[in-house]
Amino acid sequence: MSTPTPHIGAKAGEIAKTVLMPGDPLRAKFIAETFLEDVVQFNSVRNMFGYTGTYRGKRISVMGGGMGMPSIGIYSYELFNFYGVDNIIRIGTAGSMNENVKVRDVVIALGASTNSNYAAQYCLPGTFAPIASFDLASAAAAVAKEKNINAVVGNILSSDTFYCADQTATEKWISMGILAVEMEAAALYMNAAQAKKSALCLLTISDSLITGESLSAEERQLSFTDMMEIALEIAE
Repeated sequence: MSTPTPHIGAKAGEIAKTVLMPGDPLRAKFIAETFLEDVVQFNSVRNMFGYTGTYRGKRISVMGGGMGMPSIGIYSYELFNFYGVDNIIRIGTAGSMNENVKVRDVVIALGASTNSNYAAQYCLPGTFAPIASFDLASAAAAVAKEKNINAVVGNILSSDTFYCADQTATEKWISMGILAVEMEAAALYMNAAQAKKSALCLLTISDSLITGESLSAEERQLSFTDMMEIALEIAE
């Protein structure tokens, strides 16, 4: 077998110790071409593009993770367990569920509540709380403060459903102080915990479930800058 997994075509040593992981593989391509130098593509399997390059002398990889917990669950598991990756920083978009979290704000996901059954595989005698690496989260908060980036730290929701049949679900999560909703972080945090590795989810608010405000596709791309500055600065 020339590569360690059926989903990632990289050979040993081609992926850096820290991987930035947007959901969209085309966004991974954009990040590599925009922010990194001496870029080499290491994956194109299933068009889930992955690249390794340098940022201010630091070796960093960026790779798409797909949509939903089953997708990021596969890729993050393989990166942690077969490629020796130590840190994965998810960089994505989210919908605000808090009136104080505005469109274009950055959310540092300290915890990831979920309606997923992903943790059932561990057969735990209770409920597992998926949380970020404290070191990565605290470093992200410090960088945001230093750069005057409006960042909010707290609990998010990783949802298995984008279109939810339960019309009362949003209000219930809001009542528990959830800041924003996305679809991947909980699985990433659980995989990191089991592998004894580090993970963080940084999110740019692209729309608000409170006000109905939303960004266009072009505005989403441009609004990524603050989040990318944080992620690149804390990458080791």
